[in-house]
Amino acid sequence: MAVQALLETLEKENIMNAKPEWLLDYASDTYSQAGEDGVIAKILVMLPDTDHWCVEFGAWDGLFLSNVRRLIEEKDYSAILIEGDKKKFESLKKNYADNDNVATVNAFVGFHAEDGLDKILSAYHIPENFDFLSIDVDGNDYHIWKAIQKYRPKVVCVEYNPTIPSEVHFIQPPDPGINQGCSLLAIDELARSKGYELVCVLRYNAFFVDQAYFAKFEISNNQPDVLRKDLSAITWFFMGYDGSVHLAGSKQMPWHRLRINARKLQILPRFLRNFPANYSIFQKLLFRALKKLKLL
Repeated sequence: MAVQALLETLEKENIMNAKPEWLLDYASDTYSQAGEDGVIAKILVMLPDTDHWCVEFGAWDGLFLSNVRRLIEEKDYSAILIEGDKKKFESLKKNYADNDNVATVNAFVGFHAEDGLDKILSAYHIPENFDFLSIDVDGNDYHIWKAIQKYRPKVVCVEYNPTIPSEVHFIQPPDPGINQGCSLLAIDELARSKGYELVCVLRYNAFFVDQAYFAKFEISNNQPDVLRKDLSAITWFFMGYDGSVHLAGSKQMPWHRLRINARKLQILPRFLRNFPANYSIFQKLLFRALKKLKLL
């Protein structure tokens, strides 16, 4: 019996170690953008004590690229849907006018006591550890989650900037007027500080569960660079020994639909793109002069 138990343990560990990103197999879309619907459904089914409450902001019209519409429609979830834009909110309110289990709120979720999610949700009878929270505001997602203190959802979905490599730590300024986004690594560090663990990474969104549930997912390594498999939005910038600038990867500005041209990013003029040890006397003098004049 002891040998059999050991074999079963080893087999289980091998499965865990072989594919920590196993939740990606469940990615599918009904309303969501990049597989979120299927991943959310699988994560929630793994939890032992769901209460069928969810919150989403910005909710748009409650249908377009929604991470909670499927829960509301197929799993009878109660929901609080928050949208700041007035025109989008009118569509949101209309789409859920006949659903008494859904509250629609016209508000921008901020990161201060007077406008944060804690303040907004306090007007509703929602459990403090409700099932699922979706944060998607194209910028201050990190700061909004950081400011949440009273409520502790079991599962949190947070948008990150997919153009930022997994090993880069970047946090945009806490400013409603800025839309830069934050890196997956920065959001993961915030999650850990709040007692959450990363379980899945899709192209735009990362999923975290309360540490109390993490063991149920049997993920041996949940570092961002391990769970993140879609790197298609990243552009890498590197240099040749001669000072030439090169790009690899996407080479696109995805939201502006512009191609990044390496020729426009060159720092050195063509006649100075050479390994410094091979510079002629003229090149050395010219290079020093341009640097002194701060033209390089």
